[in-house]
Amino acid sequence: MRHSSDRRTPRPSLDDPDGVLPPVHDAPRSRSSKEETSKKPVAWKDLPQKRQLAILTLSRLSEPLVQTSLQAYMFYQLKWFDPKLPDSTIAAQAGVMHASFMAAQFITAMIWGRVADSRRAGRKTVLLIGLIGTSLSCLGFGFSTTFWQALLFRTLGGATNGNIGVMRTMISEIVREKKYQPRAFMLLPMTFNIGVIVGPILGGLLSDPAGSYPSLFGRVRFFRAFPYATPNIVSAVFLAAAALAVWLGIEETLDALRDEPNLGLRVGRRLHRILSRLVATMRGRSRVDDSRGEYAALDSHDVELAGASDTEAGGTSSASSVRGAAAAAKPGRRRRGARYTQRLPFRQIFTRNVILTFFAQFFLTFHIGTFNALWFVFLSTPVYDPSSATTTPRLPFRFTGGLGMPPQRVGMAMAILGVIGILMQLLLYPTLSARLGTIRSWRLSLLCFPLAYFIVPYLAVVPSAALPPAAKAGAAVWLAICGVLFVQVTGRTFALPSMAILVNNCSPHPSVLGTVHGLGQSVSSAARTIGPMVGGTVYGFGLKRGYVGVVWWALSGMAVCACLASLLVKEGDGHEVWLEGDEEDE
Repeated sequence: MRHSSDRRTPRPSLDDPDGVLPPVHDAPRSRSSKEETSKKPVAWKDLPQKRQLAILTLSRLSEPLVQTSLQAYMFYQLKWFDPKLPDSTIAAQAGVMHASFMAAQFITAMIWGRVADSRRAGRKTVLLIGLIGTSLSCLGFGFSTTFWQALLFRTLGGATNGNIGVMRTMISEIVREKKYQPRAFMLLPMTFNIGVIVGPILGGLLSDPAGSYPSLFGRVRFFRAFPYATPNIVSAVFLAAAALAVWLGIEETLDALRDEPNLGLRVGRRLHRILSRLVATMRGRSRVDDSRGEYAALDSHDVELAGASDTEAGGTSSASSVRGAAAAAKPGRRRRGARYTQRLPFRQIFTRNVILTFFAQFFLTFHIGTFNALWFVFLSTPVYDPSSATTTPRLPFRFTGGLGMPPQRVGMAMAILGVIGILMQLLLYPTLSARLGTIRSWRLSLLCFPLAYFIVPYLAVVPSAALPPAAKAGAAVWLAICGVLFVQVTGRTFALPSMAILVNNCSPHPSVLGTVHGLGQSVSSAARTIGPMVGGTVYGFGLKRGYVGVVWWALSGMAVCACLASLLVKEGDGHEVWLEGDEEDE
């Protein structure tokens, strides 16, 4: 076993096959030009394997679409289960409901990571199970009529879903060059923001059609019996479509299974040929050349250069390639694209940097997960009404109430979060990330969160155009919401992609990359389980005692802890431990 500092010397280059030529005098200039080139932002069109990344993006989009759609009306669905419960109890139930999904993920994410690393399943199988399981849980949740039924289906969805870790693993295996990774890893949070825009709007528009549009659907028995089924049916369809796209189009990225036959891909290619024939027929072509395919890059150990002896014997380069292919097919030879032959034992995964990276990730996902769970509850909480209140507000710390927004307006307020995130990721992140580097931009972005969380509760005391108990309205309220979200989303835009890259690069060996991402998802799920459960309880307590800001100020303190924990993390190279038979990436 070797560490990264003990790597073997590089292979001789084609310009100097023997490794004995004297050094070239302009080497420093070429090295500096390479460094300058690597610092330039990578364009979207430069990313490799765009089709594979597009399918993964679609798969990722379907999940935040479901989660954020749910958040737009969850407070009101819980209220529909039992209208007699006070708002403080509903807030606590919302925290438990949000945490149940994450708690199930915490228990199963590492298991799914190990399954994704095994030859019996691989990445694609785990991804399909997650999408189908979440789709079924959506349907069950939509048709639930009690809190406990809904809780059961949310837990089922979390238990079958280990997709975030698997998707990050697949992206890192599809895009291996570090200069492309900031762009590639930004796809996941970017699609999250798209889901945050579309999901709440869909949830707000489709929830309770009989109550929201009584003239159209007030007499429809189905909508009165299951007022929150419609958005969940739409979410289930999105997830099923994503699962179908994965089955038909995604290639297996696990080294051990890359050359194994894949039924889904064969069916997808057959359908593609049939559709091509139909399109060609509609365009008036007489025939379609079925033999025409796409070019694929060959790995370096698949290419064999033809020597002089081959030429003298009448052989050609094609003959040489045939021999190379035959040799590759023999047992015991390295498979195409394989970078390792041994698997790192589980107990050796936990290096110092892995543990510290997970430690920092816990704090980050704790406060982001708690914010996501409490933000929609705060927007839905009734406005403080002096005529019926039992407590008297005394600024700057003693005040209570929320913004009292209905589902449609909650969806709009949450969509603002997604719009700001998309603009940040398109306009700001690529340039600054290339200039600052992954770990520096990550540490600086963490400073945004303490400020954002500290000022969130003061939205409750912003002057409104409508008198209580009507929902908060007016330009001042919406400007304040946009200001708070701008600060929070700025931090999130840089923190989440950078955190994903740091988790990916802290992996001690490529053979356990899926396991490391599974562990990372378990850490994230644990934080997102504890945070909303504790946060919901504290929020309800503060709401009842007249201190609605207590939970937000505590969250600000957790964000400060995340800033301190980030100072302990260093960026790895994904191959800290070297085993016999490992090969360098070219």
